[in-house]
This record gives sequence, C-alpha cells and structure tokens, in this order.
Amino acid sequence: QVQLVESGGGLVQPGGSLRLSCAASGITFSIYAMGWYRQAPGKQRELVAGITSGSGPNYADSVKGRFTISRDNAKNAVYLQMNSLKPEDTAVYYCNADHRLSDATVVKYWGQGTQVTVSS
Repeated sequence: QVQLVESGGGLVQPGGSLRLSCAASGITFSIYAMGWYRQAPGKQRELVAGITSGSGPNYADSVKGRFTISRDNAKNAVYLQMNSLKPEDTAVYYCNADHRLSDATVVKYWGQGTQVTVSS
C-alpha cells in the first residue's frame, strides 16, 4: 500500500515561514521524482517545486528564492521550506511521487494535501 502523508500546514502571517513534510511508504523512494504541488480554490493545480535523487531542484517562478525543496532518501521524506510567505501562497499543498517505467507508462502517487493559509 503506497502512502504519501503531508504535514506542517497551518495559518501564518505574511512574511512568515512554514516547513511542510511528506513521508512516503510502500515505494522504492530513491528512484522516484518528488514534488510539491498546490491548488487554490477554483484554480488549477500547479507544480511548486520538484526534485530527483540525481539532479538539482526546480521551482516555479512565483516561489523561486523563497521556497526550498529537499529530500532525505534515508528517511523516505521530502520537505518544502517556505519563507517570506505571501497571501498568494494560500492553497492546499500536495506531495507527489512519480516514476517512469517506460516511454508510455508513468506511475504517479499523491498525498491528501495540507492546507496553508497566509493571512493577516
């Protein structure tokens, strides 16, 4: 049974910080690309940050310089450090894992999400 469980969301004031965590089980973690997505009410789900075991992280332009994604393969975990938070960052944040089995087959898993609200 594959599980991705997010934690660390909450209410924070503009300019504040939060650290999200995602604990994975049931997968060979090191071979999966990991990412954080977010979805605001009525909006499309978007990729915030992604990281593999063998390459550097990638970020959406809107969070570059403020957010940092990291992973710990020994702990089967991926993190998102969010600094200088803005109201526009308010969304449900989802952990994602994916692995390409062939040119036509990609396995993707999703967590249930954790709410991040940035408001004064």
